[in-house]
Amino acid sequence: MRRRALTIISQTAGALAESLRDLVPIILVISAFQLLVLREPIANLGELVLGIGMLVLGLTLFVQGLKLGLFPLGEAMAWGLARKGSLFWLLVFAFGLGFGTTVAEPALIAVADEAASVAASGGVIAADAQARSAYASGLRLTVALAVGFALVLGVLRILRGWPIQTLIIGGYAGVVLMTTIAPPEIVGIAYDSGGVTTSTITVPLVTALGVGLATSIEGRNPLVDGFGLIAFASLTPMIFVMGYGMLV
Repeated sequence: MRRRALTIISQTAGALAESLRDLVPIILVISAFQLLVLREPIANLGELVLGIGMLVLGLTLFVQGLKLGLFPLGEAMAWGLARKGSLFWLLVFAFGLGFGTTVAEPALIAVADEAASVAASGGVIAADAQARSAYASGLRLTVALAVGFALVLGVLRILRGWPIQTLIIGGYAGVVLMTTIAPPEIVGIAYDSGGVTTSTITVPLVTALGVGLATSIEGRNPLVDGFGLIAFASLTPMIFVMGYGMLV
């Protein structure tokens, strides 16, 4: 137990150094533009340094949490359901995972709230708080349903061995078609929704699901078949949100 704890501490210390190394280029670029281009001193330097320290610590803990918790959990669930041999429960799990992680995605919450505010100011919906809340909630639920559907489709692709390129090309053909008929006000929101779904919460669990499932099925290559679920998760929300805009 003690050896395990020391190993985790050592890994965390190494991850701290890696996080700091990854953030150094960003810090140098911002500092260079502030001092050499804008020629202005950096305001609130103490608070900025404290914030960077907290950012490094938070990023480190987040990455370590993914490695120690979310990745093994997703792979174990996929492995267990595949061994159980129940297609129904595997698809239910995939849909629930996609729906649940997307609803909780912080980036999607922010984009949905901003979209509701802009829609209210543009006269698309009523300007009261209830209308904005309903619009934002509807947008989040639509995206969550889309990601749930995407994971079901992705799991079926892994199980059946369908070529990913055919599904992706067909999906983007659907995006282009929906773009031509959807209201212009919703198109940009739909495209952004496809990007914000694949963020901090969704990506680790979805990737673990795909890799774990491909690993547990005989004849499937984790490198070839295990990846690609994220592509579906970013593709289907664009179609669903444009459909939501046409209905709303």
